[in-house]
Amino acid sequence: MLWRRNLFAPLAALALALTASAGAGTAAAATDTTVVATAPAASAADDFGAPGPYATAVEVGAITTLYYPRDIADSDRRHPVIVWGNGTGGVPLVYRDLMLHWASQGFVVAAANTPMSNLGISMRASIDMLTGRNADPGSVFFDRVDLEHIGASGHSQGGAAAIVVGSDPRIDTILPIQPGPLANINAVRVPALLLAGQRDSIVFPALVKAFYNAADHIPALYGEVRGADHFTVVGDPGPFAAPTTAWFRAHLMGDRTAHAQFFGPGCGICTDTATWSDVRRNGLALNVPAATP
Repeated sequence: MLWRRNLFAPLAALALALTASAGAGTAAAATDTTVVATAPAASAADDFGAPGPYATAVEVGAITTLYYPRDIADSDRRHPVIVWGNGTGGVPLVYRDLMLHWASQGFVVAAANTPMSNLGISMRASIDMLTGRNADPGSVFFDRVDLEHIGASGHSQGGAAAIVVGSDPRIDTILPIQPGPLANINAVRVPALLLAGQRDSIVFPALVKAFYNAADHIPALYGEVRGADHFTVVGDPGPFAAPTTAWFRAHLMGDRTAHAQFFGPGCGICTDTATWSDVRRNGLALNVPAATP
């Protein structure tokens, strides 16, 4: 596929560069390794782009890299899950900043290590793995993972994988970022936020709009990030951090402030023309009521 060949080279090169600069212990490895990140400051309730209140940790396994609240074993709550798929040729390290941002907000992020994620096999396996870890009294995740609230996301080929995995009954919402074309959104039965980049010359906005237009059977939103190209989300996620966090907080944590960013007459992203060049909500999304106080 031409889109795969065009994407593979820059993502692979970037992954190698980031791996070299990150040093030992953060790249994907065959054995589990735990790396503790610097504790972030607590964010304001409505500043979804700011670091959350949780210090974070990273565990690199053979199939999955986990990003999660560092003190999860001592947490007084269960933490929702986000499963992630990489773009073609990419590894979780390429998207490390976004994964750590979500973890700081209280999510357990299970990022599939595979550079060819389209079928979603490793993403489904991540859910199976966390199910086992949650049931293991010897695991730091024991009884601390909220397996009733799971979202799927990914970039490019991984965005297509998020759509593929969206047919899994364990998934509660999907958030494909600039998704490649090899997916069928008609099989998805959960709310979707589909993100495009205004200046994306690899996955053109029209391709993402096609998924949105086909998603007339679920509440679906289309957001086109102003000025973003295909690699804006790589490294520092910039304008992608806040809306993706808000979407998952709304759907996996029941955050009413986050919910108001997308639904009801006061829809926050609908009037934020500095961030968005185009925002669309289908009929079912328009019928989702504003969150009650």
